[in-house]
Amino acid sequence: MPAFLVFGDSFLVKRRLAALEAEHGADGLLDANRHRLLGAQLNPAELTGVCQALPFMDPLRLVVVDGLLAAAESRSGGGRGRGRRGGANAGNNGPSLADAIPQMPATTLLLLADGEVSANNPLLRQLRPVCQVEEQTAPRGEQLNRWIKRTAEAKGAKVSPAAIASLADLVGGDLWTLDQELEKLSLYAIGREIGESDVRLMVSQVREASIFEAVDAMIEGRPDTALRLLAQLRDDGREPLYIIAMVERQLRLLALARDSMDRSLPAGEMKRALGTSSDFVVRKTTAQAHRHTTQAIAWRYDRLLQADLAIKQGRLDPDLALELLVGESAPRR
Repeated sequence: MPAFLVFGDSFLVKRRLAALEAEHGADGLLDANRHRLLGAQLNPAELTGVCQALPFMDPLRLVVVDGLLAAAESRSGGGRGRGRRGGANAGNNGPSLADAIPQMPATTLLLLADGEVSANNPLLRQLRPVCQVEEQTAPRGEQLNRWIKRTAEAKGAKVSPAAIASLADLVGGDLWTLDQELEKLSLYAIGREIGESDVRLMVSQVREASIFEAVDAMIEGRPDTALRLLAQLRDDGREPLYIIAMVERQLRLLALARDSMDRSLPAGEMKRALGTSSDFVVRKTTAQAHRHTTQAIAWRYDRLLQADLAIKQGRLDPDLALELLVGESAPRR
């Protein structure tokens, strides 16, 4: 039975693995014939041993390995050497995985799953000749719009072009979030087409977008716009203390993004610095940080902390504190 190596976007990889399991009849296997292993903790000899074993009372043994290529890449210094455990070769622990795969019994289905990996990954190069390799690339642009339309249809819903464009703008290429939001929208708009107003009402990241815009207006000295945006959140049932916490969070992310940009951190490290996996948050925060100086962000953040302290000490009403924060103009630098 063939071995598959599927890597790339985590949502698409997971969906493809499920499809492969179904295609090869692995859904109803006994637990004794289903193995899920972590590449970072795996000795190549252990993996080949599992793959060589015959199934018990089933026609198939399923072996799924997560992150083996990433482990090989990190341990080889980005493709320059050999990993002792989980790398391309087993060293003294036995034959390499690339040598072992053609010797596996026909009853073994091996699925290797990984995220984004370098084209120079040492294990990827070795496994290409002996695995069916599939790279799952997240859709962008018009491809993303078509993906949203197809996913909605698979959930039994129709979605308008304006709603598709709004979803793509608000959520970006985060397929996990898009799938969750489309699930909610398909249930909310059952029996009719999902419209842009439904997206604005239901999609959770709309509120984050409002906070981005409100913070922009506050820092740029546009109190009327900031008050209008924050009032929309109040009308949505959000308490002043919650709104202040959201503004504080965005200003903190903004300061971290500005610092990361000043240090020229790559995109992957930027996500870690911001403590988020959302492409939407990184994209919006980075774009916002480009428009504001470190001094302006720090000044606004300091004023927010002072207002928060005044509220907790009972010296300011939360609604008034929020209005005063918006009305203050940052000193010019």
